Amino acid sequence: MTTIAHQLRLVHDRIHAACLASRRDPASVRLLAVSKTFGAEAVAEAVAAGQTAFGENYIAEGADKIEALRAWPADVATGTGAPANALEWHCIGPVQSNKTRLVAGHFDWVQSVDRLKIAQRLSEQRPPELPPMQVCLQVNIDGGANKSGVAPDAALELARHVAQLPRLVLRGLMAIPEPAPDFVAACALHASAKALFDQINASGALPVPMDTLSLGMTADLEAAIHAGSTMVRVGTAIFGGRG
Repeated sequence: MTTIAHQLRLVHDRIHAACLASRRDPASVRLLAVSKTFGAEAVAEAVAAGQTAFGENYIAEGADKIEALRAWPADVATGTGAPANALEWHCIGPVQSNKTRLVAGHFDWVQSVDRLKIAQRLSEQRPPELPPMQVCLQVNIDGGANKSGVAPDAALELARHVAQLPRLVLRGLMAIPEPAPDFVAACALHASAKALFDQINASGALPVPMDTLSLGMTADLEAAIHAGSTMVRVGTAIFGGRG
């Protein structure tokens, strides 16, 4: 078993245990492998171990990686890997106006929309031959001064407008709260995001309820799952530390 395959299995074990501890179905939580700063070879190794959804923070790096993997043979890697065209790519980093076309043409999901202008540009620039882009709104759930994200009290209005844009499908919310000192504090931070998610869904303002709550990373995935996360974004525990 390769190192990445072994690490993936450990992460899945953590997710499974956290779901059981929270009395949740393990199938209700998806794993997004965050492959930023790691090359296409590392992604191929994860694909060979069965992982198909990948997150990238840096848009140009991610787009180059997507193109590189699409150019590889259909099986990407030996073993049980999925074909390159079956991979699901999520942009999870800040999106500036001058990068929306690159995002719209390469990624399947964008989890970091925090302004209507960015959503409008993604909608306009999504190539017609591609399926609609799946979108999460990034919420600055704890008001961090240096964090991206729409303010919680403005999230409903942004969600209402984004849900009306063509070529986009509003799927949910994403948040990256500041690190918490302990499990209880982490649960409270993530629970505030879950409460906002439920509030927006209950408002009746959206044509289709959101189904994705993207919370939790390597250090706090258990707390995020306890609070109701449906997708955890894990990089270090899978690929190792970044220099």
